[in-house]
Amino acid sequence: MSDVKLAVIYYSSTGTNYQLAQWAAEGAKQAGAEVKIFRVPELAPEAAIAANPGWKAHVDATKDVAVVTNADMEWADAYIFSVPTRFGGMAAQMKQFFDTLGGLWFTGKLANKVVSAMSSAGNAHGGQEATILSLYTSIYHWGGIIAGPGYTDPVMFAAGGNPYGVSVTVGQDGKMVEDVKAAVIHQGQRTATVAGWVKKGLQG
Repeated sequence: MSDVKLAVIYYSSTGTNYQLAQWAAEGAKQAGAEVKIFRVPELAPEAAIAANPGWKAHVDATKDVAVVTNADMEWADAYIFSVPTRFGGMAAQMKQFFDTLGGLWFTGKLANKVVSAMSSAGNAHGGQEATILSLYTSIYHWGGIIAGPGYTDPVMFAAGGNPYGVSVTVGQDGKMVEDVKAAVIHQGQRTATVAGWVKKGLQG
């Protein structure tokens, strides 16, 4: 490992993607990376959050998680994004954050970052793959390097077999349907490992 610095950046309304972020961080640390977890800013009005007890509880529980900044994006060699699906695309909170990164993109400071992504939705075919792929479209514009998990470990099949990034279905009870923990840990390990290869190559 070439002293890889990895940022796990998530948006979560009721906690699913926060949990995915924690598991991904665990995997990246196992691969030797220095890892920080960040959330993107919440855009929803207080009234909407207060009207949903689960949402309000999660916001209160994670109020001390650092909000990602441009400096954090520059610090990291690699990113893992975790975001819920909204109509087949990433949640507005994550998209808005991406839209603030024009300055970093313009100066080339997002180029050659290794990137992987995860998603969740309320049903098994609710747009998880489309969400990850649409997020990756932005990464291509950055000049980033996608490190999808593919089928590089059998745990991916047990988690549902999404080769683009781990995705999970969330039931009406708010719990994850598939057992994805091992797959997320693997994705974290793989992202950190690939980032180590890239960083070593860039350092010559």
